[in-house]
Amino acid sequence: MASPQGRLTQQAMAVLDVVFRVPCVFIIDAICNCYSDPASGWAVTAGRIFLRCLGILGSSMVLTLSQKALFRFYTLFFAVLLGTVSVLINYYATSHVDFYGAYYKAALGHRLLPRNGPSLWLGLAIVQLMFGIGYAVLLNVQSVSAAFVILSVTVPIWGLVVELPVEARQLVSTISGLLLALNTAVYLAAKLRWFYYSCRYVYLLVRHMYRIYGVQLLLEDTWKRIRFPDVLRVFWLTRMTAQAIILVYVVRVVSSETGDPSYLSWDVFWDLVSNLIISGCDSTLTVLGMSAVISSIAHYLGLSILAFIGSTEEEDKRLGFVAPVLFFILALQTGLSGLQPEERLVRLSRNMCLLLTAILHFIHGMTDPVLMSLSASHVPSMRRHFPVLLVSLCLFVLPVLLSVLLWHRYALSTWLFAVTAFCVELCLKVIVSLTVYGLFMVDGYSGVLWEKLDDYVYYVRSTGNVIEFVFGVIMFGNGAYTMMFESGSKIRACMMCLHAYFNIYLQAKNGWKTFINRRTAVKKMNSLPEVKGVQLNAIKDVCAICYQEFVSSARVTPCRHYFHALCLRKWLYIQDTCPMCHQKVYVEEEPRDTAAFSNNNGYAAPDDGAGRLAEPREVEGIAAEAAAAAPDSDSELLEDNDSIEYDEEEWGAKNGGMPMEEDYINDDTDSSDE
Repeated sequence: MASPQGRLTQQAMAVLDVVFRVPCVFIIDAICNCYSDPASGWAVTAGRIFLRCLGILGSSMVLTLSQKALFRFYTLFFAVLLGTVSVLINYYATSHVDFYGAYYKAALGHRLLPRNGPSLWLGLAIVQLMFGIGYAVLLNVQSVSAAFVILSVTVPIWGLVVELPVEARQLVSTISGLLLALNTAVYLAAKLRWFYYSCRYVYLLVRHMYRIYGVQLLLEDTWKRIRFPDVLRVFWLTRMTAQAIILVYVVRVVSSETGDPSYLSWDVFWDLVSNLIISGCDSTLTVLGMSAVISSIAHYLGLSILAFIGSTEEEDKRLGFVAPVLFFILALQTGLSGLQPEERLVRLSRNMCLLLTAILHFIHGMTDPVLMSLSASHVPSMRRHFPVLLVSLCLFVLPVLLSVLLWHRYALSTWLFAVTAFCVELCLKVIVSLTVYGLFMVDGYSGVLWEKLDDYVYYVRSTGNVIEFVFGVIMFGNGAYTMMFESGSKIRACMMCLHAYFNIYLQAKNGWKTFINRRTAVKKMNSLPEVKGVQLNAIKDVCAICYQEFVSSARVTPCRHYFHALCLRKWLYIQDTCPMCHQKVYVEEEPRDTAAFSNNNGYAAPDDGAGRLAEPREVEGIAAEAAAAAPDSDSELLEDNDSIEYDEEEWGAKNGGMPMEEDYINDDTDSSDE
C-alpha cells in the first residue's frame, strides 16, 4: 500500500500528465478552425493543407505519448523555450534599449523598469543567469558545458556594462545566440538515436497489441492511458474561462467609455452566457469537451441518487457514460457545430431537453429494481422506502412540469412532440412501477397467500410494455417525418434503424416470447392433478420451492412430488423438469407413469391406476411399509430422487437441447419488463 506522500506524488504526476496534453488539443482545434482564403492559388492551398496535416499529425503524436516520453518532450521544449527567450532578450536589450532615458509602463499603468542603468543591468544579468541555469538543468548539461552556456548567455549584458558600441553589442548578441543554438542542435542530434528507437518501440507495441487484442481494445487502452476525457474536460473549461475573461474585459472597457456604471446588467450577463454557450460547441473538439463535462455532471448525479436510494448495483453507475454519448450523437445528428450562432443556441437547448428526458428515463431504470426489491422482500422500515418513493415522485412531477413549460413557450413541432412523448412515457413507467410496488406491499401485509398476485403483476407490466411499444412506433414515425421533411442525415437514418431494431423489434419479440412461455407453463400446470381437502392434509409436507406449507391446494407431478401451483408455474417458465428429480413434468401423448415415487420427504400417495389418489389409510400403510424398508433401499430411493444434480448444460441436454433462458430466471414479471 502506497504511503500518503507516494499517493500525492502520483496524483501530481497525473495532473501534470493531463495539463501537458491539453495544448495539443488547442493546437488541433486551432488548425481545424483556421480560415483559408478560397481565392488563393492551388500551390498556396496545397502548402496550407500540408502544413495543417503536419501540425495535426505532430500534435496527435505528442498527445498519445506515454507519460515518461511526454515529460521528456516537455523538458526539451522548455529548455529550447528558455534559450529562445534568452536570445531575444539579449538582442532587444543590445539593440533597442536606451538605459539612461528609457521609461516603460506596463499594461495597467505602473512602472516596469527603473530609470537608472546599473539597476537595469543588474536585473537583466540576474534574469539571464536564471535562464542559463534553467537551460543547463533541463538539458542535463555537464558542468563545463553548463558554464560555457551561462557565459554565452550573460556576455551581451557585460557588453552593455562596458558600454561597447551598438554594432559591437549586436555582434556579441548574435554570436551568443548562435552558440546557444549550436549547443541545442548538438544536443538534439545526440538524441536522434533515442527518438528513433522510441518511435520504433511504440510502433512495435501498437502492432503487437493490434494483432492480439484488435483495434477496439487498442483504442480503449489509448483512451484510458492518455486520460482523454480529463484532457477534453480541462480543454473545454480552460477555453470557456479564457473567453469569459476576454468578454468581461471588453464589456468593462466599453462601459467605461460610455460612462455606464452598471456594466454587468442582467441582459448583458445573459448575452455573455449565450455567447459562451455558442462558442462552447462551435467545433467537433469543443462538442467533445462539452460531452466530457456533461459526463462528469451525470456521473456524480448518478452516484448521488444511488447513495440516496441505497442501491449498490454496478450497472447503475453507467449514467456518466450514457449521457455524454447521447449528447454527442444528438450533436452529430443535428449538425450542431456547423450551424449559425443563433440556430446553434436554439438547437443546443432542444438537444438538452431531449437529454434531460433520457437522463430521467435512466434514473427510473435505477430506482425501479430498488423499489421492487423493497416491496417483494417486505422491508418494514419506512426509512428505506421513503427515498425511493421520493425519487419516483420527482420522476413523475419533473416530466409534467417540463412538458407544461415547453408547451406554453413553443408551438407544436417534431422535437416538442418527441420531448412530450418521452415525458408521457416516463410518467406511465412510474405509474406502472408504483402499481406493482403497491401490489407487492398489499401482499406483504396480508397474511394469506395471494395466488393471483403473479397474474396481476404480469397484466400491469404487460400493459406498460404495450404502451411503451406503441410510443416506440410513434417515435419512429416522428423521426421518419423529420428525416424526410426537415433535416435528413445519414446519422439520423442510422439512429432510426437502431431504434427500430432495439426499441420495436426486440421489445415485441421479448414480449411475445414471455406470453408464449406463460401460456405454455399454464398449460403444463393445468395438465397436472390437484390435491385438496383431506388428501392435502395427509401429505404433511411443504412445497420444495418456497418451503411453505400447503394451505388450500397443491399440484402433483408425474413423479409424485407436491408443489404450490404458483411456484410450479414460475419454475415451468424456465424448465420442463421436476425441481426435485429433474424428470419430465409434461409429456404430450404419453401415459403418465403410475409407479410410486417418493414425495418431497420420501413418501407419496400412490395412484390406484385409474387416476384416483390414494386414501389417507392407504397413505399411512405405504408410509409404514416405507419406514420398515431396508436402509439400502431407502438410500437408493433418496439417491434416485433427491440427490440428483445437474448443471445447466445437462439440464439443456435432458430437455432436448433447450438452453436455459436467463431472462426468466426470477419470474415472469422480470422477463416482461425487458
